[in-house]
Amino acid sequence: MNLKQRLKNGEAVHGCWLNTGSPLTAEIVGLSGFDWVLIDLEHGAGSEAVLMPVLQALEHTGVSPIVRVESAEGPRIHRVLDMGAKGVMCPKIATPEDAVRLAKGLHYPPFGTRGVAKMVRATGFGKDFQSYYDSSRDNILGIAQIETTSILNHLDSVAQTDGIDVLFIGPADLSMELGIFGQFDHPLFTDAMRETINAAQKAQKAVGILFFNPEDYGRYYNMGIRFLACGSDATFVADGARRLSSQLNQFRSNPGL
Repeated sequence: MNLKQRLKNGEAVHGCWLNTGSPLTAEIVGLSGFDWVLIDLEHGAGSEAVLMPVLQALEHTGVSPIVRVESAEGPRIHRVLDMGAKGVMCPKIATPEDAVRLAKGLHYPPFGTRGVAKMVRATGFGKDFQSYYDSSRDNILGIAQIETTSILNHLDSVAQTDGIDVLFIGPADLSMELGIFGQFDHPLFTDAMRETINAAQKAQKAVGILFFNPEDYGRYYNMGIRFLACGSDATFVADGARRLSSQLNQFRSNPGL
């Protein structure tokens, strides 16, 4: 069962960020048991030039690769889908028109504006074009990031947009725009989360969020969030390295421990 159908069934699906631009760390993370990973072309170290080898490294892991593009411009969306992304996340959705532009960029006519190219990786370089075309509406995940104050006035419109499957709360940017950076328990932030969740539930869409403390899982799950991301490949490496270095330094101070 694909990621989109699992979300429609109300299942919680777990993911994390890939922001180092490394095919090797992507493969390691892909084999670790997540349901999906987000390859970050907005803030990550990688670019379109390394996206293809990252997607190839994930191919045998069973994880669903999603790509965050820089904007809702059609060429950005079309290229990552042609390379084999199973979904696209777009940041800074500020208007209902932005959401429509993202949704249309995900799909071929008559449902959208995606250009048709058969000889691309997503279609098996032409071998599987027809089956890919026929199933793309059911398989490709459209994710609109809710991280601007302006979009809070249009949540129902975004949620009801055909082709938008997930309203993804961007905690850092949203809290920054609200003037309460990093205060995720602040009433302004929690109200924005609840408004997003209510709009999504009315439209039978999913809600997502990124968090870094696994102990926060229950809080977000109980609010109704099912597209759950925790951590990134960069934080996994940094946390592990710092932890081991700290332990070794303690031993150096007292070798007899």
